[in-house]
Amino acid sequence: MDPRRALPSVDRLLRDAPELPRVAATRAARALVAEVRAGAAPPADWTTALRARVSDEGRMRLRPVINATGIVLHTNLGRAPLSPRAAEAVSALARGYANVELELDGGRRGERLDGIRGPLLALTGAEDALAVNNCAAAVLLMLTTLGVGREVIVSRGELVEIGGSFRVPDVITAGGARLVEVGTTNRTRARDYTDAIGPNTAAILRVHPSNFRITGFTEAAGRAELAGIAAQRGVLLLEDLGAGALVPGLGEPTVAEVIAEGVDVACFSGDKLLGGPQAGLVVGKAPQIAAMRRHPLYRALRLDRLVLAALEATLRGYLVGDVPPVVKLLSLRPAELKLRARGWADRLRAEGLAVDVLPDQGFSGGGSLPGEGLPTWVVALAVPDPDRVAGRLRRGDPAVVARVAEGRIRLDPRTVLAGEEDGLLGAVVAACRQDG
Repeated sequence: MDPRRALPSVDRLLRDAPELPRVAATRAARALVAEVRAGAAPPADWTTALRARVSDEGRMRLRPVINATGIVLHTNLGRAPLSPRAAEAVSALARGYANVELELDGGRRGERLDGIRGPLLALTGAEDALAVNNCAAAVLLMLTTLGVGREVIVSRGELVEIGGSFRVPDVITAGGARLVEVGTTNRTRARDYTDAIGPNTAAILRVHPSNFRITGFTEAAGRAELAGIAAQRGVLLLEDLGAGALVPGLGEPTVAEVIAEGVDVACFSGDKLLGGPQAGLVVGKAPQIAAMRRHPLYRALRLDRLVLAALEATLRGYLVGDVPPVVKLLSLRPAELKLRARGWADRLRAEGLAVDVLPDQGFSGGGSLPGEGLPTWVVALAVPDPDRVAGRLRRGDPAVVARVAEGRIRLDPRTVLAGEEDGLLGAVVAACRQDG
């Protein structure tokens, strides 16, 4: 007799577990029966299996991860970790109501960006500012507002594609502007821009190269030089800064430096070198920012209260000298990392594991600082099957994401945050001992 003929009905399974929520239990029962009918082994106890399946439905897919890869702005891991200040602000505002668009002193309707506008102006020197849900959205809003129906000039060396198939030419077209390419891939001079400006030109657009860098026989017009050309010819100078550093020393010009050099409108990310939540920040001249704020597309791209809370807390932290974790992680010196790696190695050797401390290279990640590595020291773990152990680490509790290189699991201290060390080392020991 075909054992599939003896499969229980969905109704019977639901009767045997009446305490389960009906909708979730029905979906789980149907899936369970369908899997066995398709050839899977039947469970030893159908009711227990059904309860486990429903329990899995309520388990969060998103959960905390220990990042041991050495990639600071790891896109797959959420990029910048929030500061304690920002995390506390999100938690406080998530539990109840908040004055998102209410001016508490007078009881009047307020503007939802009031909390971040002041800090942004103080930190960048811009005349006005706004924020949307990511930098791609900021660029689209900028072009739709300021370039629609007109020409936007871009160097051929800056017509990049970044993660998620975000292509600069496509975004310009989607914004209703017409792309005018100038120069060559490796050399674009100031006169290339000057010669391309015509009566229908709206702006010159500078674009951060994101994930790549052209080296060797290159030439590019400087920002201040282009600002002078744009002002003289009556067009705008726009810039997609990408990462958006607010403090010096991170390998990129600060947003304040960019504004001081004469850029009319600049866009940058909130979750990269700034170290906050995902957001697209726009700063620049008051008339252009005001026009962007009035555009109907702005409402579709605006931030919710939790992102606003994290962003405001991050920006106000800069004002009082409390920089976010990403700034500290990028600034760690190899000597500090070597000392920490040696401490980890001693603890793992005491558990009987074979490890070495080796020089290595991490990366900033997230499309920032292209081509620049971060010198570091790692704990290299020798195991018979490193890919299998790395999989165990990812599925463990806590979940740990590490690198596998040259046949070893590599743990980089740079991206392991304060308070995570014990959890990391415990997870490594547990994952390795499963091999006996």
